[in-house]
Amino acid sequence: MPAIDWEDAFCGEGNNCFRLGTDSEGNGYVAVVGDEAHALTDSREALAQMIRDIKAGKADHLLR
Repeated sequence: MPAIDWEDAFCGEGNNCFRLGTDSEGNGYVAVVGDEAHALTDSREALAQMIRDIKAGKADHLLR
């Protein structure tokens, strides 16, 4: 497994903390802080598209 370059944690209220990471092979990772060994993995482009879609409001229905 390639080394993952993890970003600083993004934390909401309480203990809702997530980390984003990338590796040298073009993969993107999303993990709960402290459980990085079980990260969601896909291409960097897929991770970037997910972030763009969230910013565009395409996941807002999940917040209700």
